[in-house]
Amino acid sequence: METVPNMREHVAIPRLEVVVEREGERASSNVVQLEGGVLRVGTHPSNELVLKDPTVSRFHCRFTLENEVCRVQDLGSTNGTYLESLRIRDADVAADTSVRIGNSVLRVRSLAPTNNDEVPAWPAYGTLLGTSLSMRRLFALLERVARADCNVLVLGESGVGKELVAAEIIQHSVRKDNPFVVVDCGSISPNLVESQLFGHVRGSFTGADRDRIGAFEAAHTGSIFLDEIGELPLDLQPKLLRVLESGDVRRVGETNTKKVDVRVIAATNRDLEREVNKGRFREDLFYRLSVVTVHVPSLRERKGDIELLIHNFLETLGAKGSRQLFTPEVIRELAEHDWPGNVRELRNYVERAVVLESTALHPPPSGRGGEFPSGEAGVGARPIDLDVPFKIAKEGLIDEFERAYLGALLAWAGGNMSRAARRAGIDRMYLHRLVQRHGLRAK
Repeated sequence: METVPNMREHVAIPRLEVVVEREGERASSNVVQLEGGVLRVGTHPSNELVLKDPTVSRFHCRFTLENEVCRVQDLGSTNGTYLESLRIRDADVAADTSVRIGNSVLRVRSLAPTNNDEVPAWPAYGTLLGTSLSMRRLFALLERVARADCNVLVLGESGVGKELVAAEIIQHSVRKDNPFVVVDCGSISPNLVESQLFGHVRGSFTGADRDRIGAFEAAHTGSIFLDEIGELPLDLQPKLLRVLESGDVRRVGETNTKKVDVRVIAATNRDLEREVNKGRFREDLFYRLSVVTVHVPSLRERKGDIELLIHNFLETLGAKGSRQLFTPEVIRELAEHDWPGNVRELRNYVERAVVLESTALHPPPSGRGGEFPSGEAGVGARPIDLDVPFKIAKEGLIDEFERAYLGALLAWAGGNMSRAARRAGIDRMYLHRLVQRHGLRAK
């Protein structure tokens, strides 16, 4: 879908005000406004609201506006986040509510929306689609980010399309015609990640029968996308930091370094601020990666885009004739669903609806987005419908098989992912990704 960059409109942005009523043991008058985005609170200077209270963590909590509702999330703080006397991890709060963090008290107040924020009027940015305010604000941000040449951290829940965001940043950048290398840090065995990123020389470890260049060398003068960066082993994080700081890459088993010129875009569905607080992700690496941070909205924040996305999926699948399945009543029902798997779950649902000619959200035998039936859940033979294109029919059957297999596997393992991975003969992190992709959870 073509975009028209000069088409803009001014829209009303919902706003909240966070007032520091007490900082530590003293009164305070800090006031920060939140306009439809994210406001982080903590002692580290990179937060939008910085406190000097020693009982507050570096990254203590986060306020976000989702569909005009204020959401408060604790980021694994030491002393907790409280509503009255109730300690919370993730909660929606009403306006004019007090939130206590450490010895500080914050009051959330509602403000009248502003109408002076300029956002694109077009419904797409490359392959990214959406007419919702959250998506159009994302398009405006991506326009600016693409023109820069800095490192970018793309954050969002599993299935929101972080890899598409990364691809569009590159496609609209000055490096678009240069190498673009993708590394999935979550699907590589931990003992091979260093080789994948930086390369190795022959004989440097068992199985290294020839020299190999790594992803950074392959991406020289171009860009590299580090997907699931939150899965990067802690002992490798200093080595990645060195590359980001100096541009020097050293292959495994080699003493000489090579200079590389690479723009890094990283993505994760993990909460990296929480990981920093817990000591599982290096703070200095976090800041090297997050020169600019892009938050991709979840599908529940942009349910008005569901019909547009469905029509696009049908067109991509060559199944425009199935539009009659998605009546206004069906669209309204879909808007009531939480979509924990986000856009990926919606796409899987559309493919299944085309194959089965049914728009039921929870058809047997698969428990969509919830616990999978235990025991002999499986995919049985079904009549072949020659009106369904081969590719769609095949992918639908594979999708059903994966959900059935994973459901039985998780039931057998009692929810133990390491045990399940060993039984299936696959990498544990790859199993995690499969489970997330299908919206399953262990019993």
